[in-house]
Formats: sequence, structure tokens, C-alpha cells
Amino acid sequence: MKLLNRSAFAVIPKQPFVDWANSLEQDDEGLNQTLSLEEHQREGTVYLIDEVESETDFDDALAAHWALIFENELAAWDEMADAWPEPRSVELFNEWFAVTPQVMALDLASQPLMTAVLEP
Repeated sequence: MKLLNRSAFAVIPKQPFVDWANSLEQDDEGLNQTLSLEEHQREGTVYLIDEVESETDFDDALAAHWALIFENELAAWDEMADAWPEPRSVELFNEWFAVTPQVMALDLASQPLMTAVLEP
């Protein structure tokens, strides 16, 4: 087990996100299939952030990254951004997602950590 010098946000969809995702047309490969709230919530996303020391650090990190997180979650369902909600705001983000701060990140994997830069 390895301690990573990171903290994290666990981002879990709420019903408004599920309603939006379920409104998208299913494509020929079967993507964008209709899923329940429970199915979406089983597949939340963890976003690593710089290690934090206080609640204020979490607030600052979320203020700095909510838009990028929002866009990443939307892009997972609508890569071309054709049906993204407009305007996107922190208030809408908070309506669509529950964010749980995680102070520590531990790596239980035996394989080396691999990183890849993703374009926003």
C-alpha cells in the first residue's frame, strides 16, 4: 500500500444529471443507454487534487475545478457537447452532483501508477 500525496473529490450524480443523460439519444453502438439513479451512482468518479490541510483548501480546489469536472462528466455522455446545459454554473453543478471531499488517497494496486494527460 502506498500513500499518495493527493486528496480527492468523489463526484456522484444526482437525479437531474441522470434525467439529462437519459434524455440523450442512444447511438448505434448502444452508448447512452438509459440507467437508473442507482446505476449512475455506482459509477461515480474520483478526482485527485493537491493534498489539503483544511476545509478551506477543499473549498478553494472545488471553486477552481468545478467547471472542468462538470464538463468531464457531461462529455462522458455527450462528447460533442451538443446537448450540454447552458449556461453551466456552480449552482447547476451542485444540483446535478454530490461532491464528497476525501482527505487521503491510498494506492492498493501492485502495478505502478500510470498517468495520461486528458484534454479537457
